[in-house]
Amino acid sequence: MRIVVFATADFAVPSLEALVAHGHEIIRCLTQPDRPQGRGLVRLPSPVKSAARRLALAVDEPQELQDYLASLQHAQPELGVVISYGRLIPASSLHIPRHGMIGVHPSLLPKYRGASPVVWPILNGEPQTGVTIFRLNERLDAGEILLQRRVPIDPRQTTEQLSDRLAHVGAQLLVEAVEQLAQGTAVFTPQDEQQATSTPKLTKEHGRIDWRQSAVAIERHIRAMRPWPGAYTDWHGQPLKLWAAHVDARLTQGVPPGQMLEVSPEGLTVATGAGMLVIEELQLASRRQMSVGEFLAGHRVEVGEQLGCRNA
Repeated sequence: MRIVVFATADFAVPSLEALVAHGHEIIRCLTQPDRPQGRGLVRLPSPVKSAARRLALAVDEPQELQDYLASLQHAQPELGVVISYGRLIPASSLHIPRHGMIGVHPSLLPKYRGASPVVWPILNGEPQTGVTIFRLNERLDAGEILLQRRVPIDPRQTTEQLSDRLAHVGAQLLVEAVEQLAQGTAVFTPQDEQQATSTPKLTKEHGRIDWRQSAVAIERHIRAMRPWPGAYTDWHGQPLKLWAAHVDARLTQGVPPGQMLEVSPEGLTVATGAGMLVIEELQLASRRQMSVGEFLAGHRVEVGEQLGCRNA
C-alpha cells in the first residue's frame, strides 16, 4: 500500500520500521522540523527523521501543513498513518488518501485521549493500558476504532519502559490494520463518548511531588514522570529529582509529610500522607543520577530534615 506517514517521536519508530519490513511503500514521511536540544541547544533531527534516513525514505518537514497536504494529492497516497506527530492534521485533508487516515494511540480509547496517554494510567494505578488503531476525524483521538490490544502495566514500570513496550505492540497492530484495509475486511466501531477521558500536555510543574499524598501515589508519580519532567522535590533550597523509590507500609502518626525518618545507604525513608516512601535513586541539578549510597558519600542528610517545604 502507498502510505504517507506523519510521525516525530521515538514511539513512532517501530511502526515506521514495521511498515517498511512488510513491503509497504512509504511515499512520504512527514516529521517536525529539527529542534534545539540539550544544554547546548544544538538543532537535532527528530527520532523519526533519523530512522527515515536510515531506511532511505523521503522526509519532509513542512511548516505550512495545509498547503503541503493539498500538493500531496498528486502523489495519490492510499493511506495516511499518524503516530506521535505533534500537530493536528487539518480535517479538510483527512480524505486525501483513498482509505483516509488512521492513528496509532497508546491507550485503550476512548480513555486517555490527548497529549500524555502513557503517563496517566501509571499515575492512576491502572492495572493495564493498551494501543488503539483508529480512524482520524475532526476531533482529537475521537475517531472510530479499528483494532485494540491490551497491555498489562508492571508494578515497577516507568513511562519510558511502558512507552517502549506500547510502541512495539502498536507496530504489530498497525501492520494488521493496514492488511485489513488492503483486503477490504476492516470494521470500524464508534467510540463510547460516555467513557472518554483526556490527558493534558505535561509541564515541569507536573513533576513536583506533593508529600501529602500517600506513599503509593508518590511512588507511582515517580515512575510516571520518568523520563520527563522527572519527579522532584525541594531540598536545602534546590530541586532534588527522585528516580526510583519503594513503599514502606509502616504507619506514621503525627509526622509532617516530607520529613526524613531514616537515613542509610540503602535508602532515605520519608514520611508521606499515608505510609512511608524509601528513596532509592536521586539526582541534584547539574549532577548525575545516583544511588542513595553514592549520594550520601558526598552529601549530608539528617533525620528530621524536611523535603518539599512548599507542600508541607
